[in-house]
Amino acid sequence: VQLQASGGGLVQAGGSLKLSCTSSGIIFGLYDMEWYRQTPGNQRELVATITINSDTNYPDSVKGRSTISRVNARNTVYLQMNSLKPEDTAVYSCAARRGQLEYWGQGTLVTVSS
Repeated sequence: VQLQASGGGLVQAGGSLKLSCTSSGIIFGLYDMEWYRQTPGNQRELVATITINSDTNYPDSVKGRSTISRVNARNTVYLQMNSLKPEDTAVYSCAARRGQLEYWGQGTLVTVSS
């Protein structure tokens, strides 16, 4: 199983980025998908969830600024992030969950400059 995140980079505060995470080795449509972020010395933070039915959920820290979506035909989940803030700087990674099954991918670095 592989989950490959991409789309990170350097952006100014107030800017936007769209992250992608493409999977292989799983039946993508059967998995809830999540985006997490982590900074050095801090715990990993859940930033978006999309279920197999495309129900979504966000923490207050990103609600209204981020949108998670999925295209099952492409085995891909996206995270559109707008109005980025310096505190959004982190490594973003995706996870796939189905019951007790859990898979993680490598992250992509997002750096927001002030």
